[in-house]
Amino acid sequence: MKHLLSTADLSYADALAILDTAEEMDAVSQREVKKLPTLRGRTVVNLFYEDSTRTRVSFEAAAKRLSADVVNFSAKGSSVSKGESLKDTVQTLGAMGADAIVIRHSASGAAAQLAASDWTEAAVVNAGDGTHEHPTQALLDALTLRRGWSAAHGSSPRGADLTGMKVLIVGDILHSRVARSNIWLLNTLGAQVSLVAPATLLPVGIDSWPVTVYYSLDEALAAAPDAVMMLRIQAERMGGAYFPNSAEYTRRWGLTDERLAVVEQLRLGNTDSQVLILHPGPMNRGVEISAAAADSALSRITEQVSHGVSVRMAVLHLLLTGAKA
Repeated sequence: MKHLLSTADLSYADALAILDTAEEMDAVSQREVKKLPTLRGRTVVNLFYEDSTRTRVSFEAAAKRLSADVVNFSAKGSSVSKGESLKDTVQTLGAMGADAIVIRHSASGAAAQLAASDWTEAAVVNAGDGTHEHPTQALLDALTLRRGWSAAHGSSPRGADLTGMKVLIVGDILHSRVARSNIWLLNTLGAQVSLVAPATLLPVGIDSWPVTVYYSLDEALAAAPDAVMMLRIQAERMGGAYFPNSAEYTRRWGLTDERLAVVEQLRLGNTDSQVLILHPGPMNRGVEISAAAADSALSRITEQVSHGVSVRMAVLHLLLTGAKA
């Protein structure tokens, strides 16, 4: 594996190798000394053309725990704001000795363009490109789901997939790169994926995707999912009105306190364990998810953040050491 650009490119074996490596990295993160010498002498550049404190800090923590040197590059206040092209920026960073470039860009396909170019020899990791994909977010979601699924069935998560698990993704599917990456990865791992959203927030051609589509959240919950993943309404990517107002959205598609009570009655698979609630963040409390749901015992949102560091450590380790994925 030379780059990580899309979960659609990951084979079943690749996906399991990353998740299993992330389990090892998570064990390291629980130690008193949370560092490995794996990437000593290597340089990881976080090249962010879009703001994202959560993802950037997670990649930075991951690289530092592997003993890599980290350079954080923000487009704001840089030569990019003066008109410098992506090519020139990347070549400059390459000349400084970048071994891996973690790129977040508003244009779909930017990471793939960089990986396919001759601008740099560095490994490229897609940290979110437009409305296309966000592969490491999907991997940390899968790690969180796999742990919950395995614990409910009394088995070890290592080497396990998500066969038989029913995952419901709710919200702004149209603008969500997280949803797209999750759909491809979860299907690869054997999960059954369902989507629920207003018709205006579903992509054209959704009928050809390997998913079941609902337009009513109450109907989707009645199908007894094992995990519910709420998505943020991405108003910054919307050029018009996709639903009447936020109050109407909450009433019809939000995980309200009333719907939380329904979810609390559901069970994970055929076990006594309760279902999982996920959110990639940042959350709009009171819009797509109530405070009670976000803070409930079913919520795995904090675990997702923790697993993000472990997954990104695994990805950087596999890419830069040449280990098999």
